[in-house]
Amino acid sequence: MARRQRITALCSLSSLLQLGLLLPLLPGLCGGTPLEQCPGGRSCGPARPPVVLVPGDLGNQLEAKLDKPSVVHYICYKKTDTFFTLWLNLELLVPVAIDCWIDNIRLIYNRTTHSTMSPPGVDIRVPGFGQTYPLEYLDPSKRTVGMYFFTIVEALEGWGYTRDDDVRGAPYDWRKAPNENKEYFLALQKMIEEMSKKAGGPVVLIAHSMGNMYTLYFLNQQPQAWKDHYIKAFICLGAPWAGVAKTLRVIISGDNNRIPVISPLKIRSQQRSAVSTAWLLPYAHSWPKDQVLVQTPSTNYTAQDYKRLFSDIGFEDGWSMRQDTEPLVEDLTPPGVAIHCLFGSGVETSEAFRYSDKFPDVEPTVVSGDGDGTVNLRSAVQCKRWVGKQKQPVIAEGASGERTREHVVELYDCGLHQDRAVLPLRLEDAEGQGDAAVTD
Repeated sequence: MARRQRITALCSLSSLLQLGLLLPLLPGLCGGTPLEQCPGGRSCGPARPPVVLVPGDLGNQLEAKLDKPSVVHYICYKKTDTFFTLWLNLELLVPVAIDCWIDNIRLIYNRTTHSTMSPPGVDIRVPGFGQTYPLEYLDPSKRTVGMYFFTIVEALEGWGYTRDDDVRGAPYDWRKAPNENKEYFLALQKMIEEMSKKAGGPVVLIAHSMGNMYTLYFLNQQPQAWKDHYIKAFICLGAPWAGVAKTLRVIISGDNNRIPVISPLKIRSQQRSAVSTAWLLPYAHSWPKDQVLVQTPSTNYTAQDYKRLFSDIGFEDGWSMRQDTEPLVEDLTPPGVAIHCLFGSGVETSEAFRYSDKFPDVEPTVVSGDGDGTVNLRSAVQCKRWVGKQKQPVIAEGASGERTREHVVELYDCGLHQDRAVLPLRLEDAEGQGDAAVTD
């Protein structure tokens, strides 16, 4: 939803740059069969490593089943016999009907248990774990506006991969932060181990936007021996390592991504209820202490002032959510696997917000900086801090100007650009290196 009238704009899609940057990272794709032996007689892994796709915020389907004690509007369903698509269903995002959708998809935060739950009578599940369909199209009708990972999966199939076999999806409940998705990480670990065993070699993780934060958290929980055995590389696409300034607007006044039929204030309550929103606020370790992110006629707020900000906008639960989630990957511990970090720049990206005296119930004036249209450049480049901090290679590749792609449209267009620029080092070349290559 948003630029070019795509629903995918709501999904915080990050910069893939070009699939031409991605495919060369998957060693041996041009070869049709695995190699039996490497030079020196040692055995080799498969020429085509298995791939796991980890989507970003709003990056996979969610389904719901209802048996509610009450509804917010007479047109809303109170009870359903089966699960139905909650995200993405375009028919639910129209005036009046969106009230039903907001009431169903919102979370209720418990400040005592530091956990969330769905409203009474709402059962939400993530369909298709281990399959690619929940993240190829967010809308099961497969309308173009809901296209997400489809072009990547199609391109991989063209290189010999098979859906739901050696390329699989790892969807999750993106409303929540990792501390509430422990079962997901157990399932992810099991799937990686099964894929590695079947293929006879380690797995490549390809994560997108917030999915990178999830993947980093996952890798930080694993013993190094496990990572050495099961993970060949982690390909990071447009990662918000240090948070995203845009989330401040989402929390303060809501963000309809320029969809005129949706009121930012109406959707704000749902956006605030997603704990992952607070998790993605800018991090003080990468944003200058004196940089004003939110300005009102009476107050300036920096990354040091979240407690006061949440109090001033009447959303105290938000401060608790931030305290719950900020430590999860705050120190950006190196993942301990080979890293290929791809990011875009040269696109106007929200960096600060100026509000009138009607704050917070008014649209702000946006101050733009550099980035890919969603992820600020200062956040995306934080993967460079891992250079020299782990023995595995770290390759950071930025693109700007004609090579860049907006955060929103990358995954739609990438399958068309296999002949474009490639990273200077392929994975198979990088494995023997102790240091990193960093290019801009």
